[in-house]
Amino acid sequence: MTATLKMDVQGAVARVTLNRPDVRNAFNDAVIHELTRAFEDLGNRSDLRAIVLAAEGKAFCAGADLNWMRAMADYSWEENHQDAGRLAQMLWTIYRCPIPVIARVQGDVYAGGVGLVACADIVVSTVAAGFCLSEAKLGLLPATIGPYVVKALGERQARRYFTTAERFDAATAHRLGLVHEVVADAEALDAKVADLAAALCANGPAAVKACKKLALDMGAAPELTEALRDDTACRIADIRASAEGKSGVQSFLNKQPLPWLLSE
Repeated sequence: MTATLKMDVQGAVARVTLNRPDVRNAFNDAVIHELTRAFEDLGNRSDLRAIVLAAEGKAFCAGADLNWMRAMADYSWEENHQDAGRLAQMLWTIYRCPIPVIARVQGDVYAGGVGLVACADIVVSTVAAGFCLSEAKLGLLPATIGPYVVKALGERQARRYFTTAERFDAATAHRLGLVHEVVADAEALDAKVADLAAALCANGPAAVKACKKLALDMGAAPELTEALRDDTACRIADIRASAEGKSGVQSFLNKQPLPWLLSE
């Protein structure tokens, strides 16, 4: 796409790569715009089964770019609000992308970068990566990324790491639920990401999208109600009655190859 962001599609898997290693892949206006546009475009494609979010260099994402922060120093409230709104829209676009997103974390993740990781559906990290919600060190707060990080960590852990701004390692990120898998090195990282992408590609395309939406919607549901009960019954009826659902069940019962695998 640009020097800021690289995008590659191999078969049913797209790869979006932050490409500013000289500034530790920090955000600025261009990065935010390009990431938003990339995930909007990819999310509308019917041929994709997975999106890998990766980064070049030693760090995954260091949060806000220093030059961008200098430019914001003299912003009015209205200008700050508009600027934060663009970042919030980028995070929302990644989080709500219909296609599952795998974050490939090869290095340190700070501030807004933690938000990127929290927006992904599956996160794999090397053991050497470190994490830090560092905003309070600068007299700021992780507001736009907050909803996603709290969902990933839980409120109690977020209260600690938001306020202390302490660094934590990949093992701790795994224990807290921010990271799903921790691997030894870059080679193992690529292998695990490839395995996860293959697993997504082996499942029914419409079913995977419906599963992701189900998890998002159920996570947002305040309580179990009759309406929620009926909604889940409608969802399973919809997928059972669909062409994909019918063909998948018939293939399983008849011990035949799944039709979406035959089309690849």
